[in-house]
Amino acid sequence: MKKYSFTLLTALFIIFIEGCSTMSEISKSPGEQISKSFQKTITKKVETNYLIYLPENYGKSDKKWPLLLFLHGAGERGSDINLVKKHGPPKLIAEGKNFPFIVVSPQCPLNQRWSVDVLISLLDEIEKDYNVDLSREYLTGLSMGGYGTWQLATAYPDRFAAVVPICGWGDNFEICKLKNVPMWVFHGAKDKVVPVEAEKKMVDSLKGCGGNVRFTIYPDAGHDAWTETYNNPELYDWMLNQVNHKKR
Repeated sequence: MKKYSFTLLTALFIIFIEGCSTMSEISKSPGEQISKSFQKTITKKVETNYLIYLPENYGKSDKKWPLLLFLHGAGERGSDINLVKKHGPPKLIAEGKNFPFIVVSPQCPLNQRWSVDVLISLLDEIEKDYNVDLSREYLTGLSMGGYGTWQLATAYPDRFAAVVPICGWGDNFEICKLKNVPMWVFHGAKDKVVPVEAEKKMVDSLKGCGGNVRFTIYPDAGHDAWTETYNNPELYDWMLNQVNHKKR
């Protein structure tokens, strides 16, 4: 009983001393700048609707397939997944085109921009559920999706074998992370929605790092630089020739 009482009194004394110390520190704070630290664990739920296309011969063997992640523009945001078929690879698939890729086309919610957390979580899930060749994952997007392409590629530069932003823009602060990623960038010279200078800034910064980047400017095109690009078989041949050796 005595031991218990002594321990309790000691604990109360320690709490009293620590409380006084904290109060003393606070009392000295007004008019001063002091150093503090903060730590908190946050859990986040992510979700998205998406279209997925599997090549004609998918599942007939244990073959691993290349994957193409496509990010649409601002006009296709919302909850109607059919809007995603308006442009790019989803449109071509809807019209009957066969691709040698698994094509994943998520939909961004209305009044939002692309979330890196959502996209990378979706890619992780697709890799678990399908026969994906991890050394041949490709990323592309148009307009707001071009912005998302720059953003996602910069956040995960070791993830993709090749990256294709179209009429996009971005933040070149960490652009040198992409210096070893093959990139092919497209833009219309007469684009009044996203001026070509916005993407030229990204390309020039990447070239300054010694980046592996091609830049195609269509001299007579406005904002729609994607129709000619996605209709060009050379683009897909170029993609398939790019291999992420870090993933082999």
